[in-house]
Amino acid sequence: MPQETMPVASEETTTEASAVATDTVKKKQNLIQKIIGYFSESDEQAKANENKPFRFTVVGGPAYSSDTKLQIGLAGLAQYRLPGCEAPLQASSMTLSGMVSTAKFWMIKLAGTTIIDGDRQRLNTEIRLGYAPRDFWGMGYDMGDHDEHGQLKQLEARVLLEWLLRPMTNFYVGPAFHWNYNRSGNIDSLTNALLEGQDHVVRNYGVGFVMQYDSRDLITNASRGLYVYVRQMFRPRFLGNGNYSYSSTEVVTSFYHKAWKDAILAYQLGAQFNYGHPSWAMLALLGGSERMRGYYEGRYRDKNMWYSQIEVRQHLYKRIGVTAWVGGGNVFHDSDSFKHFLPNYGVGFRFELRKRANVRLDYGFGKSGQSGFMFSLNEAF
Repeated sequence: MPQETMPVASEETTTEASAVATDTVKKKQNLIQKIIGYFSESDEQAKANENKPFRFTVVGGPAYSSDTKLQIGLAGLAQYRLPGCEAPLQASSMTLSGMVSTAKFWMIKLAGTTIIDGDRQRLNTEIRLGYAPRDFWGMGYDMGDHDEHGQLKQLEARVLLEWLLRPMTNFYVGPAFHWNYNRSGNIDSLTNALLEGQDHVVRNYGVGFVMQYDSRDLITNASRGLYVYVRQMFRPRFLGNGNYSYSSTEVVTSFYHKAWKDAILAYQLGAQFNYGHPSWAMLALLGGSERMRGYYEGRYRDKNMWYSQIEVRQHLYKRIGVTAWVGGGNVFHDSDSFKHFLPNYGVGFRFELRKRANVRLDYGFGKSGQSGFMFSLNEAF
């Protein structure tokens, strides 16, 4: 009696079966798995994608800060390469973000740096439109140090353009153009008194120049290098600045160093000086999501400002990292107000969306229990 033989699967049959099984697994992925898969990128994939002309990542979610209360934000990070800017040059990057909050804040912002002609030119861009029912303490350190405050229903539009040329290695210089529009909205008698008779609608047109030394390995998430930025702006009366003609100087120095295994030490020292008659909207503002994190942005405002921060960024596991920082600063207009000091410290969580492109969640603390939570893309500095 002849024995029955089992059918033997051919190589093609096995391959097709594997493909069907793989498709079945993909179809069974839940939402969390799909999100992880969207952001997952191996070192091999990252290397293969390095020279892609355009890549786009979207992230969004809820956040909370003392400034805006509960908010919903959405941000898209574009990484792109113009002709002649292939790897190993870093890619250009541009972030388009927007948010709305329960405190009636809203904002749309486009900001980033475009690398041109083999990094012999750079175009820095910031375009912003937003509405902020912002608490207003007045002008000067002493006013910000008291609890009594009014409120500005501030509508702000801003366009900042800087075109930089590289005459020598790591050194850039070029012209800058700034346009700002600010409106206080309908305000109460207390806020009107705190404005000290200034106009409720102010426009500023500025021209100037920027000098920059930049040896960072990556603009948006540096692990080594030195960055020195000097911007001198002029806003004279004949450009349409009216009673609020003034000039300003801004200096920022940042240093990055690999401290120990998977850890980066980042340090920043910055200052802003205004000469002449800047309006309430163009004074130096302490606080926000990049410097002196945890302070209500604009609670402390004056003609001049300095700040400093040192931060440790530690990679923990796969895409997860943490950070901690300490720092301080102040706003001032004379030697008496310069003597004050505002402390700052905080901790943060990092999740790597793409290779060296992070989502950051920071919680900062300041003087007298002031604190704030921040959600953003890329590092604070």
